Amino acid sequence: MKKLLYICLLLSIPFYAQKENNSKKEKKKSALEKVNISGLKFRSIGPALTAGRIADIAVNSRNPKEYYVAVASGGVWKTTNAGNTYTPIFDGQSSFSIGCVTIDPSNEHTIWVGTGENNNQRSVAYGDGIYRSLDGGKSWKNMGLKESEHIGMIAVHPTNSSVIYAAAYGPLWKEGGERGLYKSTNAGKNWELVLEVDEHTGVNEIHLDPRNADIMYATTHQRRRHVFTYVGGGPGSQIYKSTDGGENWKKLKRGLPSSIKGRIGMDISPTKPDILYALVEAEMDKQGLYKSTDRGESWKKVNRYVTSGNYYQEVFCDPLDENKVFFMDTWLHHTADGGKTVVKTGEKSKHVDNHCIWIDPSDTDHWIVGCDGGIYETWDHASNWHFKPNLPITQFYKVAVDNDYPFYNVYGGTQDNNSLGGPSRTINNHGIMNSDWYITNGAMVLKALLTQIILISYMHNLSMDG
Repeated sequence: MKKLLYICLLLSIPFYAQKENNSKKEKKKSALEKVNISGLKFRSIGPALTAGRIADIAVNSRNPKEYYVAVASGGVWKTTNAGNTYTPIFDGQSSFSIGCVTIDPSNEHTIWVGTGENNNQRSVAYGDGIYRSLDGGKSWKNMGLKESEHIGMIAVHPTNSSVIYAAAYGPLWKEGGERGLYKSTNAGKNWELVLEVDEHTGVNEIHLDPRNADIMYATTHQRRRHVFTYVGGGPGSQIYKSTDGGENWKKLKRGLPSSIKGRIGMDISPTKPDILYALVEAEMDKQGLYKSTDRGESWKKVNRYVTSGNYYQEVFCDPLDENKVFFMDTWLHHTADGGKTVVKTGEKSKHVDNHCIWIDPSDTDHWIVGCDGGIYETWDHASNWHFKPNLPITQFYKVAVDNDYPFYNVYGGTQDNNSLGGPSRTINNHGIMNSDWYITNGAMVLKALLTQIILISYMHNLSMDG
């Protein structure tokens, strides 16, 4: 018996020793991981000689020098000095892709952000719902709708800050999720789905009548992206109207295409809210610019002009002139005669691929435009443009490094902004400057082979059509 007990004791020693060693290794591994993670501090190395894709702009109506910029893949930025400097205010949140930003009209310190870019191209990134800040962007709280993945637009009641409408576009690559128009009556604590079409259709826009916020219009869009296919329309794409704060909805049909439609972008004329404009994707002879002069009860096609619902389709009415409307497109377009003619707007020395515009109500020749190249500003109705070169939000598809000494260089292929190269560090006491970055050949860098040799994928420097 003693011999058996002795044998068992000998056999157990390696087991306990191994267990103790494993425990020590786990503790060491855990401590090492913590050290590695805590040591990874991100720092900006640029570039800002080009910028990146802008999704939305929200300007403080009480102080136009202060505005917020929603970036397709770069968070939210704020300026308080008319764009002389920008500060990133969303870096600590879990989503970097932004679809829209809205300032509470009753409280300029309350900011709403919808995550997930509100377009439908392959490079679009998804988000995790809707966020609110009560202190002008210093701190944020996720207010839900995490399964929406893409928020198209947010509207806040003009006199009741507790009432919020969120246009949930829904997942792009699958059905279901949270999609439709959601309403909150307690400042985002709870959400009610007030307009639902089906599991393939989301709401991409929501517009409140400036005279009566209980009257509203919502555009729905049925879309689905697959690996090799984009289905950009279906019977779910419509315009809906409510006259009771979203309790009941009516589908607007009279004068609009009865066939299958794609994405619809619309706006209400602020100066004459009976007038609505809508860009409608549909069959070739049906698609175009539609206008209503009776709050959407009837529509008339006024122009054949239409853009791409995959990437654009936003409509912005002039704040003072009901006949002047701007359309986001590869090249900025507008009408000055109620839609009879649509012409290109001057874009000399400006990047293309436009997504949003703010028109100064005190001087309608003054605009701020967001495009794939960043933020541009004009004071003379697009005769001249000022580029904001201090937004380091370039969207990179690929990055690579070389083995240069003493500081390695970084190369990358960007979204519509050439292939770029720049240093990882510099001996300049001001740090890395815009002038340290330069344009290489090609549209996308795959791999840095040597300091002087870069493997590129395309020969053209710039895509002009998205």
